[in-house]
Amino acid sequence: MAESNREAWKRILIFLLINFGLSAVFNYLIISSGSFRTGRELYVLGVMWCPGVAALITCKLCGKSIAELGWGWGKTKYQIASYLIPFGYALVAYLAVWLSGLGGFYNPEFVQSVARDFHWEGLPTGLVLFLTVLLTGTLGIIRSTGSALGEEIGWRGFLVPELAKVTSFTNTALISGAVWAVWHYPALLFADYNAGTPAWYGVGCFTVMVIGMSFIFAWMRLVSGSLWTAAFLHASHNLFVQAILTPLTVDTGKTKYFIDEFGAALAIVSIIVGYIFWRMRDRLPATGAPSAA
Repeated sequence: MAESNREAWKRILIFLLINFGLSAVFNYLIISSGSFRTGRELYVLGVMWCPGVAALITCKLCGKSIAELGWGWGKTKYQIASYLIPFGYALVAYLAVWLSGLGGFYNPEFVQSVARDFHWEGLPTGLVLFLTVLLTGTLGIIRSTGSALGEEIGWRGFLVPELAKVTSFTNTALISGAVWAVWHYPALLFADYNAGTPAWYGVGCFTVMVIGMSFIFAWMRLVSGSLWTAAFLHASHNLFVQAILTPLTVDTGKTKYFIDEFGAALAIVSIIVGYIFWRMRDRLPATGAPSAA
């Protein structure tokens, strides 16, 4: 193994050890309380920033410039695409659920709650829905990016480029996706970060979804040279799935098995979209890896 490859793997190992070590503190606080919403969700914010902090510490320890994490904006078209892609694949997944009857559209209780919160009680339902999507999708993305950035400094700012130096795009996406998924397991298995399905099912669907997404995220990060693509992808995914589409869906009995991050719909669609990005791997710039396969 070349010296540069050994150094890259060393940095990756250090990053993972620091990241999982820091995350264990917040995971303990979340698990001991039984809910990821404990502490006004500040514990969740803390754990989401652990990958970013771990990346910065690793850079300091290993003499790696933090400028290499991809702070540049890059081409705006990639940032716009990063915002729209999660909305697109999530909408396809939820439309399939709604049209098949596996879940209903729309949840009147959610719409009424939003109308009360924003003092829109006198507005037509359609307008309330439109304004909800508009405000959440614009102002909400700012707040969502703030938390997603903490993860993405670590996952796509540090880990993906380091992996891309020593292995293929396929392996880079698979390894980073597997690490990303496993990192979530403590809250999935031992707290209430789930949809109420059996643990094996929720973890399985979540893992498949994350692996599919990792191909999208890694491709956009490498082609753009900017970690902001990953931050916007992550923020947009969380926003549209968790704050809009899931609350809009009516439970028709087995709906929890198909919606949200722990259901089959997003898992299937994410793998399909991830495959599309995998097919475009030959468009990526050279990274010094032994193979682009």
